Amino acid sequence: MTEPTITLYRLQACPYCERVVRTLDEHGLDYRSRFVEPMHSDRNVVKRISGKRTVPAIVDENTGVTMSESANIVDYIERTYGDAEGKGA
Repeated sequence: MTEPTITLYRLQACPYCERVVRTLDEHGLDYRSRFVEPMHSDRNVVKRISGKRTVPAIVDENTGVTMSESANIVDYIERTYGDAEGKGA
């Protein structure tokens, strides 16, 4: 079994994070979750990868994309992986 190439940095019970989780699941994408510190000022791991301390944030090793903000991430997933299920059908 191969390691997922998408990493999602998220908080417990975060509605914006759950929106991204739903989109990843809808597209059947494997991902690893990294739960981060609830205190905004303690989210150094997220700051190192995305330049911001906000969540959700993803790193997609398939494309080299790192981004934050749920609306941007959902749009990215739709554009990048949205047509995969419809191809060949």
